[in-house]
Amino acid sequence: MSKQLLHTPEGARDIYNGECEEKLFLQEKLQSAMKSYGYHNIETPTIEYFDVFSKEIGTISSNELYKFFDREGNTLVLRPDITPSIARACSTVFADTLVPVRLCYTGNTFINHSSYRGRLREVTQMGAELIGDSTADADAEIIAMTIDCLKASGLKEFQVSVGQMDFFRSLIEEADMDQETEERLRDLIVNKNIFGVEELVQEQNLPDTLKEVFFRLPELFGGPEILLEAKNMAVNARGREAIRRLAEIYNILRVYKMDSYLSFDLGMLGNYEYYTGVTIRAYTYGTGDYVITGGRYDNLLNKFGKDSPAIGFAIEVDELMNALNRQRIPLTRGNEGVLMVYDEEVRSQAIKIARQLRGGNRSVELMPRNKDLEMEAYADYAKNSRMTSLIYLDVSRRVTMKELDSGDSKTFSLEDLSGKENK
Repeated sequence: MSKQLLHTPEGARDIYNGECEEKLFLQEKLQSAMKSYGYHNIETPTIEYFDVFSKEIGTISSNELYKFFDREGNTLVLRPDITPSIARACSTVFADTLVPVRLCYTGNTFINHSSYRGRLREVTQMGAELIGDSTADADAEIIAMTIDCLKASGLKEFQVSVGQMDFFRSLIEEADMDQETEERLRDLIVNKNIFGVEELVQEQNLPDTLKEVFFRLPELFGGPEILLEAKNMAVNARGREAIRRLAEIYNILRVYKMDSYLSFDLGMLGNYEYYTGVTIRAYTYGTGDYVITGGRYDNLLNKFGKDSPAIGFAIEVDELMNALNRQRIPLTRGNEGVLMVYDEEVRSQAIKIARQLRGGNRSVELMPRNKDLEMEAYADYAKNSRMTSLIYLDVSRRVTMKELDSGDSKTFSLEDLSGKENK
């Protein structure tokens, strides 16, 4: 067999044992937080037509997509982002729905990153989308849910940054800047390259007041006081409305009592072209990247035939797990898992006891004793599987119970154990 077959492709990995259990448990907690806001699950295909993620849609560049063909010669892709898939689905499934639709999802996404970036190419995303509501209340709800998801994960220290694409676009509109220059400027601002921004803007034939706003934009972040500064820097009605909207969102989040988690960043322009208004990113320590990203995308559904505003966010589950592990925040279910090893002669008693324990909501893994293995091998296996106890039923009907955390052990008769479980 080729050694290559024994390894995952670059950027993909196996997740197993305790880590897999922790990840599933984290997903349950995040799902519960989204459900508490009245969001309903949706599943979209891992495979989509190329056009769902084309340049016109505004996702990632074509050379970072995993592309292949079906029997009819259509170009298909592995989805790099779930939001356009949901936009596509909503444009048909909810085409005639007049009230806002709340959806949440879990799925894997695939981006063919360059190898030097050191990032996974397959990651798990969970997220929520609020379709059909253009109000600041919808923006605030999505941000509030972002905060509640992070709190549900166990994080204590995190920050949610809020930006505004419309403020940036109001400046581009005033500068009458061509698309190529806009894209270069946007990259420089996103990367906080102050000197690059100054150099590029100085090359443009712009009023000095407008140049000064562009110069300030990469550093325009902080608390609510930033909004007053940005309001005074607005160059047209679109810019003033963008800042007014942020102020309204902030006031609503004060009602949620979540304003302490917020900061504003007018240089945060989102990682997808389809964002149209508010942008969201959540950060914590223990990871070099954001753990949640999102924003408003009022024009995306129109690409699929439904004219409807929308806003949502995506949780980078793997990145969030990294942060939780590095902050030593445990992800445990509190379920007292048991490994029960038994000799063949007491099989029926072992099965009976296991069923009794399972009836009491305990997880029990039954395993016939391999005479060639020492009990220490079973104990190591149970520890690696995050179990709390090892029970051994031997041929002489003795029961040995070992608590794996403390190492404490007790031995008694099978009849005594049966009596305890019946009580």
